[in-house]
Amino acid sequence: MRRAIAGLAVLGLAISIYLTWVHYADIEPVCTGISDCEKVQTSDYSELAGIPVAVLGIAGYASILASLWMPVEVTVLLAYVATGFSAYLTWAELFKIDAICQWCVASALASLAIAVLATLLALRTPLHQRPLR
Repeated sequence: MRRAIAGLAVLGLAISIYLTWVHYADIEPVCTGISDCEKVQTSDYSELAGIPVAVLGIAGYASILASLWMPVEVTVLLAYVATGFSAYLTWAELFKIDAICQWCVASALASLAIAVLATLLALRTPLHQRPLR
């Protein structure tokens, strides 16, 4: 399960790196045409306190990867924070921006899948086998 979490975190990291590059290169993201990534990427919700949300994604997914060498509860906590933040951004896409970004949806689904897997891992790991660090 840790490998699946790691794979999803690498996927989220790759998406975040791509969107960070798009932001700083000031180019349009590749989009399928069924979503409006450009509108989302240039909205007021694309930054938090002047920091691109994609940069926060890099930090978040890198933290989730690093947490795989820590007690599972750390991974669960980080995954829940990521999922909550993704839910907020999805709400903003739907109800404030009136556009959806396929990359953002993929990242949100990755963070949700990580949260589910981390929860299952925590439930399957007996307390006496969890490292104390």
